[in-house]
Amino acid sequence: MPTDDTLPAAASPQAAPQAAWTTRHLIALLVANVALALGAWLVRLSDTGPVAAGFWRLTLALPVLIALAWREPAAQRQIGRGAAILMLGAGVVFALDLASWHVGILQTKLGNASLFGNSGSLLIMAWGMITARRAPRLLELAAVAAALIGAGLLMGGSLEISHANLVGDLFCLAAGGFYAFYIIMLNAARERLGQFSVLAVSTTASVPVMLGIALLLGERIMPHDWTPLIALAISSQLVGQGLLIYSLRHFPQLMIGLALLTQPALSAAVGWLAFHETLSAMDVVGMVLLAAALALAKAGDRPATKA
Repeated sequence: MPTDDTLPAAASPQAAPQAAWTTRHLIALLVANVALALGAWLVRLSDTGPVAAGFWRLTLALPVLIALAWREPAAQRQIGRGAAILMLGAGVVFALDLASWHVGILQTKLGNASLFGNSGSLLIMAWGMITARRAPRLLELAAVAAALIGAGLLMGGSLEISHANLVGDLFCLAAGGFYAFYIIMLNAARERLGQFSVLAVSTTASVPVMLGIALLLGERIMPHDWTPLIALAISSQLVGQGLLIYSLRHFPQLMIGLALLTQPALSAAVGWLAFHETLSAMDVVGMVLLAAALALAKAGDRPATKA
């Protein structure tokens, strides 16, 4: 295993992922966001503390991630010292993201939690434009505008700023910032390493941090019902994070950020169906605009013709 002290060349802050993506890659990215959007619902169903639920999400998934990582080609498992430090740091940041978000989930609406929890997508989109080192195309600007208007409509339709949920909103907003840094950090490592190798290393760093936070908060750690936690590990960590990290190699940062903005729409729908939370006509319009944003981004980008 190499022991270089520097990051791979592809991990340079100036490097941006190549837009070598097809419809198959787009479907993977959207499925990732569907799976991740279900996470808030499953956290509410668990009978542990919210941070403890995140700990089990990671712990139950980790053996599977390690096994899948060992099945990747040897070249995709050659982790240099710099890349290892980057991934371990990303794992700590992801633990802070999960802890903040899971605490916030129980103190606000699902639509609020997902909207604020994915607010970091704006930072990701901005970072993508900076690293592209070119002026944004007209359709890309239209995609960002449609996404922001759609998110704003979702906020107006489902967001309730009040004393009852202000604390939860702030926790979720902090989670959004942590998540943006997590994605940006792992994007560099994903340029040359396999998706499961990246996830296995970062998740290994996340697990003890999550357990430590849960114990400091005095949360209940052991569940009576494992079903929501197993579903959370499979849907959010294995499917959701697995496909998201897979997508990092194929999409520019702008596209990743736009896709993350679909999660508030999905979570608002889950909140409406499962917890009878309000879903207005403006929410539906917001969801349509978010879908239109992805279509505009697809038209504005120049995907490669190969799979």
